[in-house]
Amino acid sequence: MAGPSLLSPNAAAAAATTTTSKPPSAFVFSKSNGPVTGSPRVNNSTIEARQYSMRSSATSGRRDFLKSSIILGGAAASSSSFLFPIATRPASAASDDEYTKETTEVIGKVRSTINMDKTDPNVASAVADLREASNYWVAKYRKEKALLGRASFRDLYSALNAVSGHYISFGPTAPIPAKRKARILEEMDTAEKALLRGR
Repeated sequence: MAGPSLLSPNAAAAAATTTTSKPPSAFVFSKSNGPVTGSPRVNNSTIEARQYSMRSSATSGRRDFLKSSIILGGAAASSSSFLFPIATRPASAASDDEYTKETTEVIGKVRSTINMDKTDPNVASAVADLREASNYWVAKYRKEKALLGRASFRDLYSALNAVSGHYISFGPTAPIPAKRKARILEEMDTAEKALLRGR
């Protein structure tokens, strides 16, 4: 050190030894809990401090990168929105008129299919058509969050579940039991009434 120091003699000596000493190399531990070579003694708090320093610098590097990429990405998106206007998706993919029309068609198919005579030779094909129509209806409208709370959706979904469960379990030509059939037809009526009221 070139000039007088404001540090205490002990602190100045410690600073001098830390600047001239080499960083500790790999430690060799003996059976007595400590390093064996002539390397300086390092306690757990020093190791933890170094690890924390390395982690915080890596974390801050990632944060800086993310901040810059967000800023650049936002700038690119805002400049490109002037060139290419962003098409907004409608609130629901299906309009109310389309939902009403398709739901009415499915209700009609359910009624006609479950009211068919068991000796009718077209029962199996009618059940296959109903199954296809109901799968399409459920796949299309189950994703629509706005429709999930509607009474017409809830009642028709429940009825379709009962009908398809019956035909899957017992086959397409098995007649639906009277109690189940009455409940399904009742759900069809309530779904149709709710549909007429816009619910």
